[in-house]
Amino acid sequence: MQTTTLVTDLSFGEGPRWHDDRLWFSDMHANQVLAVDDGGKLEAIVEVEHQPSGLGWLPDGDLLVVSMADRRILRWDGSRLTAHADLSGLASFYCNDMVVDGHGRAYVGNFGFDLHAGQEPTTAELICVEADGAARVVATDLMFPNGTVITPDAGTLIVAETFASRLTAFDIQADGNLDNRRIWAELPEGAVPDGICLDSEAGIWSASPSTNECLRQLEGGEVTHRVAVDRGAFACMLGGTAGDTLFILTSGASDPETCKRDRTARIETCPAPHQRAGWP
Repeated sequence: MQTTTLVTDLSFGEGPRWHDDRLWFSDMHANQVLAVDDGGKLEAIVEVEHQPSGLGWLPDGDLLVVSMADRRILRWDGSRLTAHADLSGLASFYCNDMVVDGHGRAYVGNFGFDLHAGQEPTTAELICVEADGAARVVATDLMFPNGTVITPDAGTLIVAETFASRLTAFDIQADGNLDNRRIWAELPEGAVPDGICLDSEAGIWSASPSTNECLRQLEGGEVTHRVAVDRGAFACMLGGTAGDTLFILTSGASDPETCKRDRTARIETCPAPHQRAGWP
């Protein structure tokens, strides 16, 4: 499948979400949350000083934003940015992606180690943040928990363990806790899952920056589709009017200084075989 470029000249796109007929995303190293319509018209939503990443919405419509470097979840009501949850005592290192369910409960991953300083990878936690901001650790020993999805029945959470090259599933309990940990799929050799999204036929698309592609897998690991790009694919989201457009956030680099200087990040699109489903 060939991609079409929708947006260029970004610093580093992350956390794409289809919401209210637009793609919302974080330009992480430009410290902005933006939204773009399917014609490429951009709107700056809010500035986030300490690097925005994952996005999601509370039931009342307020936007939640991961503030990476200070390990907080912020809340944007359309006019004011406030603290929703402080995760600095729970997250091992910078927070990254998250998924927010229909009740406003957020699941947030983190690096676990200083990636850009070249530290050795170590495991990290998945943190649950309730709609009122109360937070707790609900899973440990994950290798860079990153993109996360929740199935339409709200019964299963699947998280990308980037540095383990796998997708890991949990059952979601009524209180939001997780159990029955299992491998949902191993990625093909050389590929790693960064951002992920779920479709209506229970397939998961993974953006793989190591292999410059997005790939779709079924539970167990079967690869059904691959979309090649000419640079790293770091995040993906299904959306568009019919819900079957795949948005791929790509970049020629990921380290902050190079991203700020070169601004090689893009949003690319292509048709997908199935519509988006579940959360986000």
